[in-house]
Amino acid sequence: MNAREISHIIIAMMVMAIVVSFSSLLQLRFAALGLAFLFSFIIIGVNIAAKKWAAYSLDADVQHEIWTWSRYGPKPSKHFAKPVPSGIILPLVLSAFSLGTLKCLSLLTYQTSALTRRAARRFGLYSFTEMTQWHNALIGSAGIVATLLLAFTAYFIPGLGGLPKLAAFYAFWNLIPISSLDGAHILFGSRIIYTALAILTIIITLATFIIV
Repeated sequence: MNAREISHIIIAMMVMAIVVSFSSLLQLRFAALGLAFLFSFIIIGVNIAAKKWAAYSLDADVQHEIWTWSRYGPKPSKHFAKPVPSGIILPLVLSAFSLGTLKCLSLLTYQTSALTRRAARRFGLYSFTEMTQWHNALIGSAGIVATLLLAFTAYFIPGLGGLPKLAAFYAFWNLIPISSLDGAHILFGSRIIYTALAILTIIITLATFIIV
């Protein structure tokens, strides 16, 4: 990880912590912010670690950054002079307008690039020296699967009440197939994988709201 990626990840964790504990902060219960940051650290950390591992297994690198929005029209020329950090603004604005009811957790995006040693491999999964949409989908899927596994296992660990629901919710928001979110990467790479993950995520998310 470079300094830029680390700073973007930390910002995402802070925004997520604020969004998650927004209702408590309105009631001046600031202690909830610490627990929310811990949960955010665990969830985002697991998600990113899984994608890093998947990328490494494909001889690639994956870099994360705050989700930004720069294009406002169908033509490439229709774009803002500077990208708007929608991964910061949108979650905070929705939390403010809903008084903490709506928790948007679409915060980070990722980009993959092939490592130099990948060019020496030309068999199996390495038939292409450059990263394809299929490979990109595998990397994004690893993050979603790891987050859902976290939601499942956290249910059986005492003292982690709230983490299963939050982890499932994080996976749900990041599966939305818009812009450059994880869901868009996965959908463009494989509709079958996206459909399977979408169904699984919805089931686990609903289960956390009913059981937890």
